[in-house]
Amino acid sequence: MGRKSDAKERLLEAALDLIWKRSYGVLTIDAICEKAGVKKGSFYYFYDSKSALAAAALHESWYACGKETWDKIFSASSAPLDRISDFMRTVYEGQIEVQEEHGQVLGCPCFSVGSETSSEDEAVSEKAREILGQQLRYFESAIRDAQAEGLIAPGDAAKMAKCLFSFFEGSLAQARIHNDLSYLQSLPETSRNMLVGYQAATAG
Repeated sequence: MGRKSDAKERLLEAALDLIWKRSYGVLTIDAICEKAGVKKGSFYYFYDSKSALAAAALHESWYACGKETWDKIFSASSAPLDRISDFMRTVYEGQIEVQEEHGQVLGCPCFSVGSETSSEDEAVSEKAREILGQQLRYFESAIRDAQAEGLIAPGDAAKMAKCLFSFFEGSLAQARIHNDLSYLQSLPETSRNMLVGYQAATAG
């Protein structure tokens, strides 16, 4: 029996790696195949376009790895505000490792490709929106739990989550643009202060 081919997995890994480090727009099928060590014919055996592969790569990255990490950090066994602070700290520490390895802060691949393809490639942008929407719900759940425990003021948890998530993704984007980790260093403290500050403003 011949060795089972891992060409599909290598294509997924190569696509995600190149999209993250470079840009979806400049990425070519030839570059993906070269990095994956896969012939072009094999690419078209699995995927009919770069778009289909990119969407599949984002899906695989989230459901096979990313979601498990988020589930662990945002576990209900942790205090609600600690979940958010711990997540922000994990992101900062992760980007330190990324910068050390690649010489560049790379930010969030899903947000980067989603913003790049929002008006260009519906299949990829739809997958990015799906994943980002799921990530947003982790923030909302933590905020609702914090409200239930009286840690922050009652209010529109969904709206608060969107504001906090936008702050988070915006900070990652700035860190990538400037290749500057200082945009992320205060994320844990600032995120908590934003939520507690909302309570103070509401009480006032």
